[in-house]
Order: sequence, then structure tokens, then C-alpha cells
Amino acid sequence: MAQATIGDSEFDRDTALTPRGPGSPGGSGVYEAELPAGWTIGGAVNGGFLLAVLGRGLAAELPHSDPFTITAHYLSVSRPGPAVVRTQTVRTGRALSTGQASLLQYDADGAEVERIRVLATYGDLGALSDDVRTTAKPPALPPYEHCLGKEHDDGSHPLSEIARRLDIRLDPATAGWAAGAPSGRGEMRGWFGLADGRPMDPLALLLAVDALPPTTFEMGLTGWVPTVELTAHIRCRPAPGPVRIAITTRNLAGGFLEEDAEVWDSEDRLVAQSRQLAAAPRK
Repeated sequence: MAQATIGDSEFDRDTALTPRGPGSPGGSGVYEAELPAGWTIGGAVNGGFLLAVLGRGLAAELPHSDPFTITAHYLSVSRPGPAVVRTQTVRTGRALSTGQASLLQYDADGAEVERIRVLATYGDLGALSDDVRTTAKPPALPPYEHCLGKEHDDGSHPLSEIARRLDIRLDPATAGWAAGAPSGRGEMRGWFGLADGRPMDPLALLLAVDALPPTTFEMGLTGWVPTVELTAHIRCRPAPGPVRIAITTRNLAGGFLEEDAEVWDSEDRLVAQSRQLAAAPRK
């Protein structure tokens, strides 16, 4: 099978936006989108995929093309079907530009309902300094071929629909839940790529930070873990090859938990970071 390319892949086609018309003089635009069922978890569209849809809209609107930081508040559940993306330029500068965007869908009466709202700053990742000073270390993962992939999915898990579009290989040490023996630790680690071989880029990293199974699975909790707020930082363009993702949760309290994610590329560079607040599964 030929490897998909950036711009010619299922991910690119499914995050594509169609302008309703020319942008306004004030720096805003309106786009039509179609959210496919293939990127859902239990019937709800994945939060990272939605972040990529809005990230694409802002890249089309702002003078800079690369997301540096993007913060999303998830206001209501997004379902497969038509959607509208509204973007607005907040500020433009020589090195950075900031914009906001919302994704809306329609209720039974045809009225628009806002699903997600983001505020983001964009720049040029290619113009960043190569000076790196960090104490962060990439996750110690077993080799790709020794991690657990889709051959262990019997199709019964709610993650199965989106999983068919992703190439995820989980560290066996954080996949005890799949065999009914969760470790009890709030950790999830694995290799990540797109199933059709599309290379990773900044837009795909927005998907990656919310693509692994939730840490609650390994804590012995099953069920939906809806995101309340998610902030992603894109630090540099990833090198070719799958990335490695490590997610940790240190505090589940009051029915909510945090998930801190790090994404590392094949050259051992920290290419993305994120934190989200999510609701714990209901017992």
C-alpha cells in the first residue's frame, strides 16, 4: 500500500474546511466542515481531531502557519455530521499571531450550538532557535514490534472506531486494562502514527496529544472520559517516523483528573506537550 502524504491522506480530507466566502476586513472567516464518524469514541468526535480541525481553520486565517500554543474549552459533545468553523484574528505581529475559533453544529430546530472554542498563538516553527536546554527525557518504551497494536483489538471496545485510523502500539506495562488486569497507575505510553502512513506534522500533533486511551483505563475505571479543557504546545516539527507519547495522571479528585502528555519524535526531541482537565468516568 502506498504511503499517504501530507495533504493527500484521510486525516487531511476529513479535517478539510470549505470557506463560505471571502474573509471579512476585520480578519475573520467562516468555514463549512463535515465531521466523519470514523474519528469518534463511543459516538463522540475525538477531542484531538476537533483541535486539528480548528487548528486548520486558524492556519488558513492567520499570517503564520504553525500552532505554537492552542487552548480549547469543550462546551458540548460533537457528533458526526455538518459543522461550522468561525475564526477571528485577535492580533498579528512579526513573529507571532493570535486568533480564536469556534466549532458549531446544529440542534434539532436548526439553531447553531457551540461545541468547542479555542484561543491560539501561531508562528513559524522553522524559524526557531536550535538551542535546547532540558532535563526532560523521552519515555523508555519497548521496541515498536514488542508493543501491543490493533491485532489485540476484538472490536468490542469503544475506542475501536478511531483506532482503525491510527497506528498505536501500547507499552505492555500500561496496557494491563486490555487484559482485565490494570496496574492501578495513572500512566499510558505508546508509539503513535497514522494508519495510512501519513507523516507527522504540527497539525497531526494536535491529534496525537489526545489520541491514546485515557489513563483512567489503567486505573481500573472504564467509560467515557470527556475533556473539559485542553492546552497543547507544539515545540518543533517532528522528524520522520512514529512518535512516542507518554501520559500521566497524578490527581483524580472530585470527579475530575488531569492528563499531562509529552510527545517525542524519532530524534529524541520533545515536539509537543499538553495538559487537559477531564471528567472521570461515572461509576
